[in-house]
Formats: sequence, C-alpha cells, structure tokens
Amino acid sequence: MTAVTLYVLLVAASVPFLYPTLWMFFSSFKPANEIFLQPPTLLPGEWTLDGFAQVFTAQPFLQQYGNSMYIAAIVTVASILLSAMAGYAFARIRFPLRNVAFTLMLAAMMVPTEVTIIPIFTAVNAMGLNNTHWPLIILPILGPTAVVSVFIFRQHFLSFPKEYEEAARLDGVTRAGVFFRIALPLAKPAIAAVGIMAFLRSFNMYFEALIFLRTPENFTLGLAITRYQDFYGEQMWNTQLGAASLTVVPILVVFLIAQKQFVQGLAQTGLKG
Repeated sequence: MTAVTLYVLLVAASVPFLYPTLWMFFSSFKPANEIFLQPPTLLPGEWTLDGFAQVFTAQPFLQQYGNSMYIAAIVTVASILLSAMAGYAFARIRFPLRNVAFTLMLAAMMVPTEVTIIPIFTAVNAMGLNNTHWPLIILPILGPTAVVSVFIFRQHFLSFPKEYEEAARLDGVTRAGVFFRIALPLAKPAIAAVGIMAFLRSFNMYFEALIFLRTPENFTLGLAITRYQDFYGEQMWNTQLGAASLTVVPILVVFLIAQKQFVQGLAQTGLKG
C-alpha cells in the first residue's frame, strides 16, 4: 500500500468524525431558520454573525468562559500532583494492604456519579458551598474520576528504573526528594496524558454544574450553552452552535501542544502490571 493510498483512506475514515464538528462551526454562521433545512447543508446559504453576537449579549459568556478556564486549570494542576503522588506510592512504596487498597480504589470507578450525587449535594449544601465553584474543583480531584489518573501514573512508575532510586538514596536524597527531583520530571508522558484528560473532563463538566450552580455569573460553559433561549423559551440554535464552536478552542490548543506525550502516556499504561 502506497503512502498516497494510505492517506486517502485515513482522510475518508476521518470524515464521519470531522463532519459533525464542521457542521457545528459552519451552522453557527447560518440564520436560525436555515439550520434544520432538509436535506442538511454544510455551508450557509446566507452568512451571518448574529449567532456569535448573541453569544456575548444574551449571557455573561466571557465570565462563564473564565470560570471554566480557571476551574479546569486548578483541577488539572492538582490532579497531576495528587495523582502522581498516589501512583508513585502504589508503584514504589511497599506498605500493608497496598494491593487491596489499589483494588478498592479501582472499584470506585464502577460507581456512577448519579448514585452518589444526592449525599454529596447534601454535604455540600450543609457546608454552605452550594452555588460556588468549590464542588466543581474538589470532586474531579478527589472523586472516582481521578482513579484513572492514579492508574496511569502507577503504571508509569512501575517501569521507572529502580537504579535511579537506589543511587539517589545512597546520596542521601529523601523519598520526597526522589519523587520531586527525579521521578516526576521523568514522567512527562504520564503528566501529559493525565493533564489532557483532567482538563477535558473539567472543562466539559455539565452534570455537576447543573446540580451545584444556580446563577448565570457562576455558570461554566457546559451549562451556559444550554441556557441560550429566546423570550418564548425556544432554543437559539445558531447562538448555541456559535458558543459551542468557541469552547472547542482551548481543547484543541491543549491537545495539539501535548498530543505526542499523551499517546506515549497511554501506551505506557499497559507495559507492566
């Protein structure tokens, strides 16, 4: 198979995945009555910026954008640090019931968020944190969704050469020093994989925002996009599509920056058990 043939096949295979995104982007330039024409069209018959203009006038979109960005940034940094520490402990430190604790942690992934949301909401409300961003920061960092991040770091540190640790310990470096000065700097693929997944998970968060947030000024983008409605309660589809198109930008930037390390990090999760 020649390279040209391979590229043609790859482009053809990517069409079903790219078309919905392209339709979303171009439909944000369509008048509202043109979006659901049959048969559907990709390019607008009449180009207009009304959808994008209403994105910023119907809601405090820039503030909501900022909410999602700073929450995702905090969650990403905290998830990398805490998950790396937990993964290193499970991989390199021997302590009683280590495997049992790791198995129980993996079992937490089987518990749906919807099952635990009522007791979590009750606790959050009792602490007076309802309609704040604290639940959206704490839950992704310490909740069941963080288990995958711990697993990725554990698998990476299992393949970490023990000779590096032994040499450092002989030089008087503490366990914390080995982690922060040697192990963590060498874990760039795992850091990239966990960072991208944590950022995407937090930036696209909808269910938790729907439960805990009440005022538009506190909304994140996932929730804000669903609230574009006219005076009659009808969906403003071109405005929603315009807002959705704008939310894709940070996700693309993060992935393009760290895509190579992301693939390497995922590949290393299956190297050693």
